[in-house]
Amino acid sequence: MADLSKPRVVAVGGPTASGKTALSVALARAFDGEIINADSMQIYKNLDVGTAKPSAQERQGIPHYLLDFLSPETPYSVADFTAAADPLIRDITARGRLPLVVGGTGLYITSLLSGMAFAPEKTDPAIRARLQARADTEGGAALYAELQRIDPDYAAQVHPNNLPRVIRALELFEATGRRMSDQRREARPAEAPYHVLCLCLTCRDRAVLYSRIDRRVDEMVENGVLDALPAGKFSTLQAIHKYLFEDIYDFAGKLCTVNLAKGNFRFAPLIYLEAALANIDKMPQSTFDEMIEKYVEMNIAHPFREGNGRSTRIWLDHILKTEIGKVVDWSKVDKEDYLLAMERSPIKDVEIKVLLKAALSDEINSREVYLSGIDQSYYYESLSAFRAGDL
Repeated sequence: MADLSKPRVVAVGGPTASGKTALSVALARAFDGEIINADSMQIYKNLDVGTAKPSAQERQGIPHYLLDFLSPETPYSVADFTAAADPLIRDITARGRLPLVVGGTGLYITSLLSGMAFAPEKTDPAIRARLQARADTEGGAALYAELQRIDPDYAAQVHPNNLPRVIRALELFEATGRRMSDQRREARPAEAPYHVLCLCLTCRDRAVLYSRIDRRVDEMVENGVLDALPAGKFSTLQAIHKYLFEDIYDFAGKLCTVNLAKGNFRFAPLIYLEAALANIDKMPQSTFDEMIEKYVEMNIAHPFREGNGRSTRIWLDHILKTEIGKVVDWSKVDKEDYLLAMERSPIKDVEIKVLLKAALSDEINSREVYLSGIDQSYYYESLSAFRAGDL
């Protein structure tokens, strides 16, 4: 028999523009509910751009909690969220109303609904820096092998390319003697603290998806996101990808975990990806030809599951703008010519250099020029996965 003492909770998740706000408000009106925000950006005051924070009109008088209440410089973790949300759920329930947990931050929602307990974070910057230095000299595979030896259960859950999680687990073990797998098991309660109905929304309308990406490009240009980032570094490409897609893909800014192909062309296999990216970082970029050669190599590396073309075009324009005060006006690049030139570029890059040089523009701050690079990407998007054994 179900434990009737547990609060009943409705959770509504999904990316920006998927309809979470409209659905949750409608449910709250229909079932006498109140809404707890579970979006890690909407908690902050004055960060309305790009967060899709519901307006007072959209809220329709429904009480909203943990929304627009914190100054942007204040750190806020998933542990802080669960500690604040659980008493709210119990208070709303005690008043005979229905708590709805609504937002796009999956970690917030799953941690809360599973009753995850968070021990005080034990970090040691010195250990972390030493492990990162080892990764730089020995490679991430060496650290992953050490994690497999120390904590095979946790290593089985972590992809070898997810270096931050590998380093964090090794740091925890070295600092405390505790394995990450043990800590996670102990953090999970014997049973979930609530009766939950989960509703996960998706965005199937490609036009809406493209509109959201275009809006993020606008925000990135207007807010000067790229100004402080180094030109030509993979870390900058990661930042671009995360900014564009963090509300759409849970892998935004993260290295791909499957081998990818497009048609008959196969991108860099995973086993070589980290080394390829390290080499690209070191490539020169003082001339136009060198910049395009770097762009071609990054296209071959293809480090993300989706969104490589859009992100890498902005990355290339950032290099061109920084080094020679130019950008590519992608609207002047014929789609068919570009596709054929890029397919041949790993063997012969003369065509792509000629094609892009003819489209150089002095309009380095033009919204239309930036968006033309995004629009070009919508022409060819299909990728397929392949196994390393197929090589």
